[in-house]
Amino acid sequence: MSGLDYLKDRRIIVLIVIAVGLAILDVHYGVHLGIEFAGGTQIPVTLAHSVNASDMSSLISSLQQRVSTFGLKQVTVEGIGNSEVYVIIPTVTGSEINQTIGIIQSQGRFDGYVNSEVAINGTGILKGSIGQPPPSIANNSVEWLVTFYITSSAASNFAKVVFGQGNKPLYMFLDRPTATAIFFNGSIPVNSTSLISQSSALSAMQQALSAGNATIPVVEVFNTNASVHSAERFLQLNKGKYSQIIASSGINSTLLSYMLANNYTVKLESRANMTPSFTTISVNQSIVQSWPVVGLLSSPILSPSITSGNVSDSYQISGIAPTTLPKQKQVTYAQQQTKQIASVLSGGALPVAVFPGTPTTIPPTLGSQFLYTSVIAGGIAIIFVSAFITVRYRKLFLVAPILLTTAMELFIIVSIIGLVGTIDLAAVAGMIAVVGTGVDAQIIITDEVLAHGSADSSAKTLLGHAFYIVWADAALLIIAMLPLFFSTSLVSIIGFSESTIIGALLGVLITRPAYGAIISKHYS
Repeated sequence: MSGLDYLKDRRIIVLIVIAVGLAILDVHYGVHLGIEFAGGTQIPVTLAHSVNASDMSSLISSLQQRVSTFGLKQVTVEGIGNSEVYVIIPTVTGSEINQTIGIIQSQGRFDGYVNSEVAINGTGILKGSIGQPPPSIANNSVEWLVTFYITSSAASNFAKVVFGQGNKPLYMFLDRPTATAIFFNGSIPVNSTSLISQSSALSAMQQALSAGNATIPVVEVFNTNASVHSAERFLQLNKGKYSQIIASSGINSTLLSYMLANNYTVKLESRANMTPSFTTISVNQSIVQSWPVVGLLSSPILSPSITSGNVSDSYQISGIAPTTLPKQKQVTYAQQQTKQIASVLSGGALPVAVFPGTPTTIPPTLGSQFLYTSVIAGGIAIIFVSAFITVRYRKLFLVAPILLTTAMELFIIVSIIGLVGTIDLAAVAGMIAVVGTGVDAQIIITDEVLAHGSADSSAKTLLGHAFYIVWADAALLIIAMLPLFFSTSLVSIIGFSESTIIGALLGVLITRPAYGAIISKHYS
C-alpha cells in the first residue's frame, strides 16, 4: 500500500489539515508562554486599610478570577502582610497591562436601580453564567453585550421591585460612587447628537442618580460670585454627607480651593468625560443611557411583560461604542468593554478598596533551561515508548503511527492553549497526562485490530469495541476535570484541566480515529 492510499481517508486528512492550519497560526501570532518560561509583570496593589485573613483570602480569590477571566490565563496573586497584594501576570503588551490595572482597581459592585430602588445587585449573579457574545454591527453602530443569570431569590426580588414599572429605565451601575456629589463647570454638557434641552438633561441626570439617601446630587456652578457662594452653601449644609467631589476640569478656582480646604477628595474630569449619553424614549422624556464617570453602563427600558409579576432569571448589560471612532476601533472598544465588565462581574465585589501601583518586569523563574530540559525528557520518553511498542508487538511499523499521532496531538494542544491562553506549568502537567492516556488508547486500538488477524467481517466490529473503551475513558477523564475547570478558588490549576479536557476531546474526535484508520488500512 502506497502513502497516497492513506491520504484518501477523511480521518487522516482532517488531522493533517488541522495541524497545518494551527502551524500557520503559530507562525503568524506566536504561542504565549507563561511566567515560568517567559517572565511577567508584577503589579503591586495597596489596600485602603489592613484586612483580616478571611478578607485577604476573599480578595485574592476575586482578583485571580477577574484577571483570569479577562484572558490572562496564568495569574498569581500573593498577599503581602495584611495591607498589600502582588498581582503577577505573563508578559503582555502595555495596553493589556493598563486594562488589567483598570480591572484590578474596579471595586466590582453591581447595582440595578428602578425608580430609585435597588432591583438587582451583584450578590445575586451566578458567576459561572456570565456570557460575552461578540459585538454586533447594525445601523453603522457597534453594540456590545454581557449576559448573565441570577439566583431564584434575586429573580423574585427583581420581580417584586419592578412590578408595575413598565416602560421605565433600569439603571445598571458598576461601582456607582458613594458619598459623592457632581459639580459642573457651567451648564450641563449635552452631546451635539442629542436633541435635548438643558433643563431636560438636568432632570434626566437627577433621575438616573436618584437613590434615596444614596442620591448623587448634580450642581451647576457658573463663574459668578453668587453661583460660587451657592455651591459653597450647598457643601456647608451637607457637611459630612459627601466625601468625594467629581468636578469638571476648569471648575472655579475659589470653589476648588474651598473643597480642598475642607478635606474633600476632588476628582477632576474633562468635559468629554462628564458628558452623559442621552436617549429619547418619548416626546417629552429623555433618559441617561450611559455615563461612565458614575459607572452607569446602560439603561434598558423595562418591557411591561416583565413588570407584571413574572419571574425571569436571565439579564443583559449592553452599550454602543462611540460612533466618533473608526469602525475597527469601535469593534475593539466593544470587545474591551465586554471583556472588562464580564471580568469584574465574574470576580465579584472586593471586600476593600484597592490602589494599583507601578508595574515592574520580573524575569522568568525557569525559562529556556526548563524548555531545554523538557525537550530532552521528551526525547527520552519517545525512545522508551518506541522500545516498548517494538518489544510488545514485534512490529516495527507500529512505532511510527503511534509516535506520529501522539506528537500531532501534543502539537495541537500546545497550539490551541498557546494561541488563546498561556502555556504554564499547570498546562504542561495536563499535556503530560494526556500523552500518557493517548498512548494507552492507541495500544487498546492496536490490540483490537491485531486480534482478528485478517480482513474478515469482524475487523470493523472489533475496532468499534476499542473505540467504545476509548470514548468511555475520555468521558470519565473530562468529567473528573470539570470541577477544576469551573473552580473559582483554584484558578492556578485551571490550565491543568483545560489541557487535559482539550487533549481528551482531540484524541477521541481527531487523533485516535486517524490512528485507527492508519493501522486498519495497513493490516486490511
